[in-house]
Amino acid sequence: MILVVVKMTVRPEHSKDWLTLVDEFTTATREEPGNLFFEWSTSVDTPHQFVLVEGFASREAGQTHVESAHFKKAMETMADAIATTPEIISTEAPGDGWSAMAELSPRRP
Repeated sequence: MILVVVKMTVRPEHSKDWLTLVDEFTTATREEPGNLFFEWSTSVDTPHQFVLVEGFASREAGQTHVESAHFKKAMETMADAIATTPEIISTEAPGDGWSAMAELSPRRP
C-alpha cells in the first residue's frame, strides 16, 4: 500500500470553504479503482491547516492518481487557495488499509 499524508495550510479566506473547494477532487479520487481511502481532517494546532490522509493499493495506482485529469485540475484550483507549499510524506506501508489498534479498545461499562 502507498500511504500519503499531506499538510495543506490554506489562506484564511478559503478555510471555511476548503472542503467544498476540494469536493469534486475528493469524490473523483475515492472512485478510483486503486484508492483505498482519501480523508480530510483539520489540524487542532495550526489554524487553517488541513491534513489529507490517502492510501493507494499500489505504486501504479498512485501514479494513475497523479496523472488523472481530476488531480491536475485540483492542483490548479488549490494553488489559488493555499498559503504555503504543502508538506508531504509518501511511503510504502505493509498491508492494504487500516488495522485495529492492539493497545486500545473500548472499555466495557
